Amino acid sequence: MNLSELPTPALVLDVARVRRNAERMQTRVEQMCARLRPHIKTHKCVEVARLQTSARSPALTVSTLAEARWFAARGFTDLTYAVPIEPGKFAAAIELARECERLALITDDADISAQLNAEARAENVKLDLFLKVDCGYHRCGVEPETPEAFEIPRRIADASHLRFAGILTHAGHSYHSRSLEELRSLARHERDVMVEFAAALRGADIAVPVVSIGSTPTISTVEHLEGVDEARPGNYIFFDAFQATLGSCRFEDCALTVLASVVHRDRTRRKVVIDAGAIALSKDRGAVDADPACGYGRVLDPEGLDLNLRVSSLSQEHGIIDALDDALFDQLKVGTRLRILANHSCLTAAQHPHYNVLEAGRIVDRWQIQRGW
Repeated sequence: MNLSELPTPALVLDVARVRRNAERMQTRVEQMCARLRPHIKTHKCVEVARLQTSARSPALTVSTLAEARWFAARGFTDLTYAVPIEPGKFAAAIELARECERLALITDDADISAQLNAEARAENVKLDLFLKVDCGYHRCGVEPETPEAFEIPRRIADASHLRFAGILTHAGHSYHSRSLEELRSLARHERDVMVEFAAALRGADIAVPVVSIGSTPTISTVEHLEGVDEARPGNYIFFDAFQATLGSCRFEDCALTVLASVVHRDRTRRKVVIDAGAIALSKDRGAVDADPACGYGRVLDPEGLDLNLRVSSLSQEHGIIDALDDALFDQLKVGTRLRILANHSCLTAAQHPHYNVLEAGRIVDRWQIQRGW
């Protein structure tokens, strides 16, 4: 099938770029003597996960228990559920642990370990439990200097049906970097905070089996991972306009676009309307700290050539492109196909039920996306 035959809007995945991104990240992490545990929240797709883990240990990071169940049923049984566990999900996690070779959970709450241990003991299941650490993002996690940072690992280690898995962090604040040097500095900080904290725990006679860090911007730019056992980037498999603007990748590494059609032209206002709105693209503004004019996605032609246009505004099913150049406006007739390079591939992919797999200019397959919680 050609792109011109796809109904729009449609999610298009360049599989050659996916393979290349997968191999590059695997090689990079291995060369820095760490293990790669990809975060599959970006794609939520078994076929993509297989490309990420081909001929290697199929260890994954997930963001929902629905993802965990889906992937475990398809052979991925070494999983880390990287959202702090809460009591309402204990039963589901314990049930899933019975189906897995290893299921690791995370917490930053001093009371959770006793509650989780009681339920795990009642079900005769042992669970791995990480301490979530705040390395500067301030979304979740304990700060390493606090008493809780030492108290929680001790409670986990002393629990009868829990195993202290180690310490885990995510430098989500790296997405607000304004320059490549600032990004590299944050990457070093993420690594150093965790390595120093692990040393402090070990100095307090608390064994730390795994030091786990993540985020595509930091893993893509950090100089070394000495003292780190595991890296959990996710977005790298597709990349997006956000990552390319930050400097985590090149624009030609970006693998995910949304195919859209022009449905209206306004010559007076030099405005073109496409049939891909917020539901097809998401409303992520992207790297506004580095590029205030990023809009809601870059506009490409069907072959992937950047037209130097942006989607400037969105409603539910409509995207608006300002095309001030007369010659370019004249080319964008109703029915013209365009590809939108999304700002944030994770959120864009989650809007769609499947990928249309593009290889050598043709759609060759359709891969399902597992959504839900």
